[in-house]
Amino acid sequence: MAITNEIQLQVDNLYMAFGGVQALMGVSFSVKKGEIFSIIGPNGAGKTVLLNCINGLYHPQKGKIHFEGREITRLKPYQRANMGISRTFQKIELFKGTTVLDNIRLGRHIHLKTGLLSGSIYFGKTAREEIEHRDFIEREIIDLLEIEHIRDKVVGMLPYGLQKRVELARALALNPKIILLDEPLAGLNLEEVEDMARFILDINEEERWQTTCVLVEHDMGVVMDISHRVMALNFGEKIAEGTPPEVQNNPEVIKAYLGEAEDLYVTRR
Repeated sequence: MAITNEIQLQVDNLYMAFGGVQALMGVSFSVKKGEIFSIIGPNGAGKTVLLNCINGLYHPQKGKIHFEGREITRLKPYQRANMGISRTFQKIELFKGTTVLDNIRLGRHIHLKTGLLSGSIYFGKTAREEIEHRDFIEREIIDLLEIEHIRDKVVGMLPYGLQKRVELARALALNPKIILLDEPLAGLNLEEVEDMARFILDINEEERWQTTCVLVEHDMGVVMDISHRVMALNFGEKIAEGTPPEVQNNPEVIKAYLGEAEDLYVTRR
């Protein structure tokens, strides 16, 4: 997707504390429509807390968040989902006793328009709506993520790498304008990492999707390869922001990760 100058997500002066622990301290940044914007930092830097604030799981003590020009700081998660903000999680949050297809369908719930009565008799508009949603899932999502062979499998019986793919599929079922990806590569082997990186690029670049991506990730090889811009956090503070080479060679970032002046670019696992 071509990056525009339109600011899609704006975060201003965000503070978030848990008791005496300050998780975010005055974090500000913006994400342009069409970007892959990555957030990096050591463990405990505040990356997941920041995503939780953006999608509404947490409400910051101070600061504001705007999405497409509208302030969303106090909106509930489902209200933000209705606006087109989708999310995957660091720890897989799937219904593991149900099938892949059922998990993905849950991501379409906000698009269901039929009422209780029409839904109970499954006729006319209700039937047409379900067919439309099913076609979208099967034609656009299952094909994109190459999970046709597991669509009827129970999620809890699948390997971890495929469960990660199913969670991404459920997030895409929302048909989001922006997707928050919390460590989508964690726990994957080399082949799975390459596949997931390819899927992220497809979601961002393919004409059908053209989705802005905010990526939290520890795999520096992938981050530096696919990101348009990168922001680095350390102990809840922003220490750098810029293009991948600029952040990669920033002394503060190198110090935060390595404690000495070495190149940050870590060979992909």
